[in-house]
Order: sequence, then structure tokens, then C-alpha cells
Amino acid sequence: MIESYFSIFKRGTRGTYQHCAEKQLHRYLNEFDFRHNNRIAVGVNDTMRAEKLAAGIKDMRLTY
Repeated sequence: MIESYFSIFKRGTRGTYQHCAEKQLHRYLNEFDFRHNNRIAVGVNDTMRAEKLAAGIKDMRLTY
């Protein structure tokens, strides 16, 4: 279980982000936690994932 989570995190940090500042690490981990818990292997398709993402950002404000 932890190996699959770490592999998703590692691919994202090396491929997309390339650097994770310690100050923002909790934000990156939250994103990869969402990706891991909402993947096809656990029965969540792209449409369902997009709906969950949209529901999670409703009434949210970016504070930085």
C-alpha cells in the first residue's frame, strides 16, 4: 500500500513538479493523497474524480 502511494508521489515530484519546498510539502501530499484514493484501481473513473474535485473546491479561497 505505501509503495503504491510513494510511487505516485515520486512520479509526480520528478515528472511534474521537480521540486517540493518543505514549506509547501503538505499541499503536495494532500494532492497525491487525493490522487491515490481516487484512482481507477479503487473504482473511481475520470468523471467521478472530476466531480469530487469540483465539490472539494466549492466555496474555497486561495489564501497565498
